[in-house]
Amino acid sequence: MDQLTVTAASGMRSRIEALDLLANNIANTGTAGYKADREFYNLYASAENERETTLPNIERNWTDYSQGIVKETGNPLDVALSGRGFLTVDSTAGPLYTRNGSLRLSSAGVLETAEGHPLRANTPAGRIQARPDGGSLRIEKDGSVVQDGQTLGVLTLADWPKPEALEKQGGLYFRLVDPRLQPTAPTSMEVLQGRLESSNAGPADAAVRLVGVLRQFEMLQRAVNLGAEMNRKAVEEVARVTA
Repeated sequence: MDQLTVTAASGMRSRIEALDLLANNIANTGTAGYKADREFYNLYASAENERETTLPNIERNWTDYSQGIVKETGNPLDVALSGRGFLTVDSTAGPLYTRNGSLRLSSAGVLETAEGHPLRANTPAGRIQARPDGGSLRIEKDGSVVQDGQTLGVLTLADWPKPEALEKQGGLYFRLVDPRLQPTAPTSMEVLQGRLESSNAGPADAAVRLVGVLRQFEMLQRAVNLGAEMNRKAVEEVARVTA
């Protein structure tokens, strides 16, 4: 197979992978706290090819942690994080981290995520336990949770110097890649009650990226067709000369 066709076909494969990422981003444009997936490209050198053919290839995916737009909801159990950092939750697989602040109280009065993961806090039980007969909760900017003037605990907030310390666990949660990398307390983050952080995969941005990827795919497809046509004509010319 000629170099033009091989390179174009490799580019088409990379574009298909990019479309998968975009489809997931578009599906989560309305999901609070969602962080978009992006692709990182590199040139792959084939070890089997003596000419060291380089092919475009998606080397890895990366997560865009940029701040989403904070919108007011009026729900006292909604919280948005403004600045770097994550809420810490407990799961059966260990601690997880999230930017989705759509919270609820369990039947036992434990503050938890919509998926049922208790939020970790600096209390003896490691969680926020509200009194069933008490008033509504007030969540301060530093993560303190107050009920009827009494502080029930402070939410455990986490941050890392490098985002590579985390990887996605499902759509809205992250886990530590290396357990030895301990989180630190965020230095410039505020917890905003009655608000939610929108997905940073905005529909307009996703639509623009989708159009761009589709156009690139079409261009590469034309290159493949052109390479096939050139090969066909070359074979016909050789046959004509040797006849």
